[in-house]
Amino acid sequence: MKAGIVGLPNVGKSTLFNCLSNAKAQSANFPFCTIEPNIGVVNVPDPRLEKLESLVNPERVVPATVEIVDIAGLVKGASKGEGLGNQFLANIRETDAILHVLRCFNDDNIIHVDGSIDPIRDKETIDIELQLKDLETVEKRLERVKKLAKTGNKEAQAEFDVLDRIKTSLEAAVSVRALSFTEKELEFVKPLQFITIKPVMYVCNVDEESAVDGNEYVELVKEAVKDENAEVLFLAVGTEADINELESFEERKEFLSDIGLEEPGAAKLIRAAYKLLNLQTYFTAGVKEVRAWTINIGDTAPQAAGVIHTDFEKGFIRAEVIKYNDYVTLGSEAKVKEAGKLSVEGKEYIVQDGDMMNFRFNV
Repeated sequence: MKAGIVGLPNVGKSTLFNCLSNAKAQSANFPFCTIEPNIGVVNVPDPRLEKLESLVNPERVVPATVEIVDIAGLVKGASKGEGLGNQFLANIRETDAILHVLRCFNDDNIIHVDGSIDPIRDKETIDIELQLKDLETVEKRLERVKKLAKTGNKEAQAEFDVLDRIKTSLEAAVSVRALSFTEKELEFVKPLQFITIKPVMYVCNVDEESAVDGNEYVELVKEAVKDENAEVLFLAVGTEADINELESFEERKEFLSDIGLEEPGAAKLIRAAYKLLNLQTYFTAGVKEVRAWTINIGDTAPQAAGVIHTDFEKGFIRAEVIKYNDYVTLGSEAKVKEAGKLSVEGKEYIVQDGDMMNFRFNV
């Protein structure tokens, strides 16, 4: 599961990527600094894992991870191949969610591709290009389906109706994610891999003075996207990059405290991206290893077991489940059992975020 960082050239995408991944992607004060997408596997900050480590004292700790992709900047006309348009659109199609970076700070020393600061205009520029590409996709498919629908084929008629609704929406500059579909309709929609159906989070890149409370640009973005069912986060990407350069944890903590932050904004962003990808965590804990396992929200116990090994899912018998809060309150698995707080769950159990699990299986 990958989240792609997108935005106009020079809005801070690669600097943000470096903050998240420490992969040192090239970043500079000119458009199209990023050409090939950079990919980083990023640890998901989770205080629960630290607490479990202190209680269990394992040999090693393995956090959950999320994959972040830094994609080349997009410009007006990308849907027709302008700039690095075709490459950009191909790269973004391969991601599962979008982190849309918007420049929300003033600085005459950093070039803006359109010559002025206007995050709403910037957002619309990218939205329009993605919508135009999706419109091209749906029109091609409609041409094929239309002929079949005219023959009286009921399946084709149903698909035509759904695709025609999508086409009308895109022509009105409304992204596919704003529409709702039945399970049957999704069977027609999913194979087309629409770009604008992907969940999106708007990341407002602000200056250091706005790192705690945001600024007027952030408020404009929040107002503009209020009907999109999209999250808005703001962080001072340049400041985060400076913090990352500090060698010691204490220096970083002091820097954050000086500007009024308890933790880096990048940590909040990683957790939010994890959630945006519809992911959650369950834990296993033992003296050898305390580990955070990544699963989809809504996964059953056998599916969760399968993340450890496919044999666990094939031969699943039952899951022993402890709620994280019970474990932390009581201090050990033995004490949880004594208190009658361990539950035994079957194949239908829907795993909850933070569950601590042991699996019984037989292959």
